[in-house]
Amino acid sequence: MKYKLDHEAKTFGDWAYLAVAKHYKKFLSHELAVLEDKDPEELHQMRVGMRRLRSAINGFTAALNLPENGQGKKVGKIAKSLGNLRDLDVLEDTLKNKYYPHLPNKEQKRLKEVLYSLEKNRKKAFKKVRETLNSQNYFDLKQAFAHWLKHPKYHDIAQVSIETILADILLPEVSQLMLHPGWLIGFDFASQTNNLSKKAVESLLDKDELILHDLRKVGKRTRYNMELFTQFYGHIYQTYVTDVKGIQSILGDIQDSFVLAEFLNEICDDNILSNLPTFCETLQDSRYQKWQEWENLQQKFLNHQTRKNLYLTILEPCFSNSQKVVEEIVATNIP
Repeated sequence: MKYKLDHEAKTFGDWAYLAVAKHYKKFLSHELAVLEDKDPEELHQMRVGMRRLRSAINGFTAALNLPENGQGKKVGKIAKSLGNLRDLDVLEDTLKNKYYPHLPNKEQKRLKEVLYSLEKNRKKAFKKVRETLNSQNYFDLKQAFAHWLKHPKYHDIAQVSIETILADILLPEVSQLMLHPGWLIGFDFASQTNNLSKKAVESLLDKDELILHDLRKVGKRTRYNMELFTQFYGHIYQTYVTDVKGIQSILGDIQDSFVLAEFLNEICDDNILSNLPTFCETLQDSRYQKWQEWENLQQKFLNHQTRKNLYLTILEPCFSNSQKVVEEIVATNIP
């Protein structure tokens, strides 16, 4: 089925419709492949589509009059129910391909036992995913969006031109990201440096892991909202989007290392350090490398000029190529 506007996209509501249609199509297009369970990437892409749809709903919430079963919290609940399986897929891939080949034989043997337990957990997790995608709640969610896309309803502000309102949509989201306390962790304002030793980084992460994890989540949401409007900006804006993606990626890799260690501690009968010392040392080295990448972004975004340029970029969109993007969005058919 093809969802499309019957006129040129000009208003806040028009672009809200296109964003909802695009990300609804995306997650729905991966549903059958997820149920076949042949490629873990299909599950990942379906969850990405759902998260982007939820971000679009939040970003355009002032314009959208969605039904109860089409609210962002409903989308988030379904996406979260798929999360356990995705986490297990990531853990399995990381252990098999990143760490296992470089471990001594004794630790490889121990890791094989962990991978066996992981596979058993994955079978249970996939069963729950299958139940979710065959549930009445999921059916109701799809029906709600399908109906809304055929007969969209909006609030009054949807009539405002996108040119008038675009900066008002983006700037609060970006400001929230820039004000997050996670930026300040480990930064010495007196010397304007953030060059920490591996030991200092480990201590810092043990203490402030949750704050950095929250910064990652805010960064992800900001990135998704910024990407809704890349068609209105040039390469400078895209560079900032790439930087925000870097925040998500680097802090995500750090968080994943903690999740991995926690999982192994649950699986192993005794302390992980005594079972897998080489693995643990490699894990710490990987964290430290990611932290050094993070320090570069941290220093960049704690700079006054960087932030000023970002805000000025958002205030100067260009609308000349927007209709081409509309055509690309509406061209995709879904079952």
